[in-house]
Amino acid sequence: MDASSDEIDTDKSLLHQLLTSETRDFLVSPSGDQIKVDELEGKTIGLYFSANWYSQCQSFTPLLANIYNQLKEQGARFEVVFVSSDEDQCAFDNFHGTMPWLAIPFSDLISKKSLTQKFQVEGMPCLIIIDICGKPIQTEGVELIYRYGVQAFPFTQEKIAELEDEEEANRASQTLEKLLSTQTRGHVIKQKEQVPVSTLVGKTVGLYFSALSCLPCEKFTSRLVCVYEYLKEKKEAFEIVFISTDQDEAGYSGCYQSMPWHALPYGDESAKVLLKYFNVKGIPSLIIIGPDGKTITTEGRYLINLHKEMAYPFTEMHLSLLQERLDEEAKSYPRSFLHVGHRHVLNLVCSDSGGGPFICCECDELGLGCAYQCIECGFEVHLKCVREANEDNPEKEHAGNSDPCSS
Repeated sequence: MDASSDEIDTDKSLLHQLLTSETRDFLVSPSGDQIKVDELEGKTIGLYFSANWYSQCQSFTPLLANIYNQLKEQGARFEVVFVSSDEDQCAFDNFHGTMPWLAIPFSDLISKKSLTQKFQVEGMPCLIIIDICGKPIQTEGVELIYRYGVQAFPFTQEKIAELEDEEEANRASQTLEKLLSTQTRGHVIKQKEQVPVSTLVGKTVGLYFSALSCLPCEKFTSRLVCVYEYLKEKKEAFEIVFISTDQDEAGYSGCYQSMPWHALPYGDESAKVLLKYFNVKGIPSLIIIGPDGKTITTEGRYLINLHKEMAYPFTEMHLSLLQERLDEEAKSYPRSFLHVGHRHVLNLVCSDSGGGPFICCECDELGLGCAYQCIECGFEVHLKCVREANEDNPEKEHAGNSDPCSS
């Protein structure tokens, strides 16, 4: 957007300039009604950049709608405006129909492009918070909704600072009993038997968020069971508590039946509280609580995938030693790797040479740090997957450095 388009028209409010065009001074409701932009004056606005075809938008939209409805019931002066990236008018209408708020008309491509550029929106879902004066005050609205829900309103810096202080105080006083017990329940269950939470105190405990309908959960659960049973055989002080995100009791039961560890009872309200407290955005997720009741890491899933049972006890010092060992091991790997099955030559990258978070194309699990990567096509694999491939096929020639990538 050029400088002239950002100049303020003194006859129009900042909000009016953001949400109208030369030919349009209205927004559209889910039913297709036209609502004047002027009716939003004096309200805190959330510009919601989203699309029906993206799963994360589909999962975040109901959450935002729930927060929106709660704020409306409380009389809060808050509105949301949907800025669509849907494929066509029909897709827009269907997706907007699931929302209780207004939208930029789908046909107004210029306004949508202008807003996307102005706020430098690079990913979805994205929620930009505009204050009552029409000025942006938060660009991470999605994160704030996940973390604080209705408490985040009115999204001012002062309000967020207050919530962060409360959060820090809660973490400082965190104990396992505070996390898992309520005023009416001081136990977890283990295959229908009640187990006092106090029996888990002093142990390393994994809080495992999962659901039956999640394919990645199914794969990770089987891996986690192997790790859990190995550590139990070694008499390690390690326990896991299943926290369900299933939508019904049948899903809960179907998911839990394959697990040999503890669980929160079905429908327990603590599950929702813990999801928010740990800012869990996706499943499976494994949060590790130390013997002192404090959080060691929220990256338990990644650490189990990377180190398996060797990740225990998940402490920073222990993981640092494991990482040093991996970095040293990486030096023995060839700088390039010919993935014969996919006709790719992949180059070795680490954190200091372009490595970062990724999804392994061999095992579909999270990865971080060193990997074999093809920048052109985005294909990446764990070093351990390369090692396993070599062990399974020792006669195969894997090294190479000249073949181009192909689809």
